[in-house]
Amino acid sequence: MTKEDKYNVLIIDDEPPARLIIRDYLKEYPSLEIAGEFSDGFSGLKAIQELKPDLIFLDIQMPKLTGFELLDLLDDPPLIIFSTAFDQFAIKAFEMNAIDYLLKPYSRDRFAKAVEKALNGLGSGNRETKSVKRILDAIDEQPDLLARIAVKIRHKVHVIPVQDIRYIEADGDYVTIHTEKDKFLKEKTMKYFETHLDPARFIRIHRSTIINIDFMDKLEYYDKESYAVLMKDGASLRASTSGYKVLKEALKL
Repeated sequence: MTKEDKYNVLIIDDEPPARLIIRDYLKEYPSLEIAGEFSDGFSGLKAIQELKPDLIFLDIQMPKLTGFELLDLLDDPPLIIFSTAFDQFAIKAFEMNAIDYLLKPYSRDRFAKAVEKALNGLGSGNRETKSVKRILDAIDEQPDLLARIAVKIRHKVHVIPVQDIRYIEADGDYVTIHTEKDKFLKEKTMKYFETHLDPARFIRIHRSTIINIDFMDKLEYYDKESYAVLMKDGASLRASTSGYKVLKEALKL
C-alpha cells in the first residue's frame, strides 16, 4: 500500500455507541475513510450497492435485516470485519474461514489487529468473497428454524415472514417462494428450506415441492404412485408416495 492509497469504509450497526467507537478508533488510520454509517441492514445494503466500499464493519444482530441476511443478498461482498455480542456459532465459523470479527465489547488493541488484517487484505486485493460464501454455507448447516426470509428483486429487498409462505418449488439453482401477494426467487436449496422451516407446518410432499399445510385445501388421488395436493389458492401440487405418507402423518389422517 502506498501513501496515496485510500479505502472507503462503511459502518453498519444498529447501536449508536458501537458506531461511535468504530468511528473514534478509525481516526488512527488515515487510509480508511468513512463513506457512511448506517443503523440498519436495509440502508446498509443500499449503500453497499451504491458506494461499492472497500471495507465494511458489519454488526450481526440487527432487527430488520441481520448481517448474515444482508450478506446473503450481495453478489460480490467487500472485505468485512464482523462484530457480534454473543453469537458463539458465528465466532466458530469465522475462525474456521479466516475472516476477522470483533466480539463486543472489544479493546482498541483488538480493533487494531482486525484493521491491520483488513489492510493487508486490501493491499493484496483480496476481498475474501470465497470466505464469506463459506461462512454463509456454515451458517446454513445449523438447524435453527427460520422466522423470515430476505429476498432481493432488482434493488428492492423483501422480507417474507415464514407464515406467509404458501408453498416452495424447486427452480433450477433457485427456489420459487409463493405467497398470497407474489412469488420470489431465492438462491437456496430445497434441502435448506426442509431443514430450516418448522416441520410441523412445512411438509416436503415431493422432491421439488414444500407446502405450508395452513394453506392446504384437500388431497386428491392422482395416479397409482402419487397424489395431488390442492391448495386454497387453487394450485394443484403433486405429492410423491413418500411425501403423501409424511403429509398423512402430519395431518394425522
